[in-house]
Amino acid sequence: MAETEQQPGKEEKMLLLSGSTPEDEAAEAAAGVAFIVPKKEISMVPDMGKWKRSQAYADYIGFILTLNEGVKGKKLTCEYKVSETVEKLLDLLETLDRWINETPPVDQPSRFGNKAYRTWFSKLDQEAEALVSTVLPPEKAAAAPEIAVYLKESVGNSTRIDYGTGHEAAFAAFLCCLCKVGALRVDDQLAIVFKVFNRYLSVMRKLQRTYRMEPAGSQGVWGLDDFQFLPFIWGSSQFIDHPTLEPRHFIDERVVNEHHQDYMFLECIKFINEMKTGPFAEHSNQLWNISAVPSWSKVNQGLIRMYKAECLEKFPVIQHFKFGSLLSIQPAKP
Repeated sequence: MAETEQQPGKEEKMLLLSGSTPEDEAAEAAAGVAFIVPKKEISMVPDMGKWKRSQAYADYIGFILTLNEGVKGKKLTCEYKVSETVEKLLDLLETLDRWINETPPVDQPSRFGNKAYRTWFSKLDQEAEALVSTVLPPEKAAAAPEIAVYLKESVGNSTRIDYGTGHEAAFAAFLCCLCKVGALRVDDQLAIVFKVFNRYLSVMRKLQRTYRMEPAGSQGVWGLDDFQFLPFIWGSSQFIDHPTLEPRHFIDERVVNEHHQDYMFLECIKFINEMKTGPFAEHSNQLWNISAVPSWSKVNQGLIRMYKAECLEKFPVIQHFKFGSLLSIQPAKP
């Protein structure tokens, strides 16, 4: 598989979905490993070095970059394989969506952070393992408690009723773990981003809207739109070598309305336009600046760098990340 234009370093080999038969390797690796319930390992700023040297970091960034490469130049509406596992993941996300409908917001004095979210979350907390079990092959059933932790971490924080890029990263980690146990495979790449991650985004947007969730961290610092980051990375990759649409076009509402079904990046802009008022340059300054970058490949490279610096290398985000047997805190193999 070709590497991204921004050549990943040694520690970022595109591991999980590349190579001849990663599912065989994953299955062999997983067979020799006892699954464990993931726990936090980064408790102080000096621990960040341990995270950046870890197998989990190498696997996570490799996974993000492999998918970034896989969606390059492709529309959401293009044809791709949809496996049984992908269908089961869509059913799982449909269940989370249905629970929102069954858990309407409650009347409360505070406008933000509707407490009904906690009722919704407690349902996921109780059911997560059972939901994950439906997605796993029978011989990997023992991995459910480990993988379910990432699913629970991916929907926001039930104490603060907030959501941010750390929660988004937990969902990517959840998908990464499903690859590592061989439930998702090489030819699921496009469906992972275009079907599963896209459906996850729509459920998260519904959560954010319904329960008026707060952005995690200080306003808008971690995410490009207060909440998300990955769809901007993968969405900019979709546009690489596009014959007509350039970065300057995404601030044009007409372009957004015409093309958002095909491009994840424009779906994100559409959501921002619906949620925020006033001049775009004021409410989404970082994105406004990005619209001045000449090419999508430069946007894509810049966003990957920014994601590492603003999300993966920030203690307030990574202190919440959990490590188990599949995403290990142990140093990466050279």
